[in-house]
Amino acid sequence: MPAIIPLFIPHEGCPHVCTFCDQRHTRPGLASITPQQVATEIEEWLARLGSKRREQVEIAFYGGSFTALAGERQRELLEAVQPFLAAGQVQSIRLSTRPDCIEKDPLHLLKSYGVRLIELGVQSCDDTVLSRAGRGHSHQDSLHASGLIRAAGLKLGWQLMPGLPGEGFAGIRRMVAACLKERPDCIRIYPLVVLRGSRLAQDWRRGNYRPLSLNKAVLYCAYLKERFEAHGLAVIRMGLQAGPELEQNILAGPYHPAFGEQVAARLMFNKTRKLLSRYRGPEPCTLRIAAGDVSIFTGLRRANIKRLETLGLRSRFTLVPDPNLPRQSLRLEV
Repeated sequence: MPAIIPLFIPHEGCPHVCTFCDQRHTRPGLASITPQQVATEIEEWLARLGSKRREQVEIAFYGGSFTALAGERQRELLEAVQPFLAAGQVQSIRLSTRPDCIEKDPLHLLKSYGVRLIELGVQSCDDTVLSRAGRGHSHQDSLHASGLIRAAGLKLGWQLMPGLPGEGFAGIRRMVAACLKERPDCIRIYPLVVLRGSRLAQDWRRGNYRPLSLNKAVLYCAYLKERFEAHGLAVIRMGLQAGPELEQNILAGPYHPAFGEQVAARLMFNKTRKLLSRYRGPEPCTLRIAAGDVSIFTGLRRANIKRLETLGLRSRFTLVPDPNLPRQSLRLEV
């Protein structure tokens, strides 16, 4: 995984304002980032990485619909990165955009500037849900754009948003089926939250929209991550990036600054329960986990330990952290 230098162009280029969106509040003041600011941000990040810099460093344009920008605007942002690519300080660029803003010829231009991966805001695989969210594109648009990106020799990312109005667990299963068929190179999962200033905030205040609870969002994302990774698909993020601007403007929904860790804890609990339920020995067994997984095994506020106690499984094992085990692995020894 490369070291990623994020550059934010909030809401730039997007021709729609979705019901859930108000990016002016999540990253204020950066809507017109200049080429000089791009260069300055990169220089500051490279200095910050210092000796910890990885062999691969990637610039990522986030927050807007990059391919919906005017061609001149795209070029000036990409041109600002070129000196760092030429010097070997940066190896590639990734960007995010809408599925209905992908065309064949511009993709080859992007590739010539060093773009190697494009993430699509797929959000849902259900056309009714997409329509209700005001997305302005269909699931077929997502599939068509994915095909064009792959045909151009670029890597593909999908961004998913569980919890959109009208989407239940059937929609989550559709996400799984679509991802397994399309096989994007990376997946981000952002459970929907209600932002101040969004149209969804009005629906929430009127009682017309109920967001996912934190527990249900964790369960949904654990389900998605488990099935994706079982089929070799990489989930590179779960939950919104924590930050004071974001946190001050969330009105409701399953936000937690350590959301990804909660999902990992739930998956660890599922593995532990399955493993222990098969053990029928008379004496407690030894359960070995990676040394870095103790907090994940325990869970937030010892939630996993309490669940195991409720199921009568806690007394069946002695926990031993093992520095030689890989993360997210368990080993039962008798």
